Amino acid sequence: MSSNSHRRGPFYGDASPFRSREGLNTRPVPSSDSNEIQLRIDPMDMDDEITGLRGQVQKLRHVAEEIGTEVKYQKDFLEQLQTTMAKAQAGVKNNLRRLNKSIIRNGSNHVVHVIAFALLCFFVVYFWSKVSRK
Repeated sequence: MSSNSHRRGPFYGDASPFRSREGLNTRPVPSSDSNEIQLRIDPMDMDDEITGLRGQVQKLRHVAEEIGTEVKYQKDFLEQLQTTMAKAQAGVKNNLRRLNKSIIRNGSNHVVHVIAFALLCFFVVYFWSKVSRK
C-alpha cells in the first residue's frame, strides 16, 4: 500500500486522484511489439472511486437543483418588479400630464408660489435655529 492511497485530491472530494491502493500498473507484453501496454486495475479500488464520484455527483445535483429554485424565485421577483415599475411609470406620466394641463390653465405664476414657499421655509428654519441656540 503506498503512502498516497488515502490522500484526497483537491477537486475530487472523497475520491482519490487517479491513484488507488496499487494504482494503474503497466506490464510488459510478451509480444515482439513494444508499443502495446496492458493495464491491470484492481476492481475493489474502482468501486471506491465510483462511490466517491457518485457522492460528488449527488452533491452537484443538489446544488444544481438549489440554483434552479433560486433562478425561478428571482425570475418571478423580477417579473413582479417589472410590472410594478410599468404601473409606476404610467402613474407618473399621467400625473405629469395633469400637472401640465393645470399649469396651462392657471397661467405661469406657479414659479412665484414655489419661490415664496422656499423663502418662507428658509426663514422658518433660520429663526428656529436662532431660537434653539439660546
